[in-house]
Amino acid sequence: MGSHEHKVFVLVLGTSYHKYKANMNATGEAAIMDERIGQELSAFPVGDVNPASEYFSGDTYLAVLTNEQVPAFNVTFAPKCRNNWHVHHASAGGGQMLICVYGHGWYQEWGKPARELYAGDVVNIPANVKHWHGAAADSWFQHVALEIEGADAWNEWLEPVSDEEYANLG
Repeated sequence: MGSHEHKVFVLVLGTSYHKYKANMNATGEAAIMDERIGQELSAFPVGDVNPASEYFSGDTYLAVLTNEQVPAFNVTFAPKCRNNWHVHHASAGGGQMLICVYGHGWYQEWGKPARELYAGDVVNIPANVKHWHGAAADSWFQHVALEIEGADAWNEWLEPVSDEEYANLG
């Protein structure tokens, strides 16, 4: 397929169907154009409106990649979108791993400086650590979130990251 050719296909996510155009981006990598948002992102699907969007500031989408072995989800953040402070609790094991696949984003643990994220970065988040993550102000951002198995694991959503905190990132 040449760089200007498109192959249209239907991607099945759960019970919903979305039309995407697969093509090669300028660097020759596979990319998916999501016609709903008019944006070409990574090779992973954007998915549906995130069912946890009430805990996000801005537009976010979620694609379930797998629920087998290690559950994996592609999370897409529109520019300026971020999730609330939250904790992945577990009495043993647990936590979360983020594999950044597109754009520019941020990750911050409570009481620590924020870390800039780019495609290829990996973030290991231990259980019971208060944190947030999201897109930079001028970029769409995607990461694959891996849920690490743990005993008595559950998520606690906390307060939003304030506009003032976010504006002071860099």
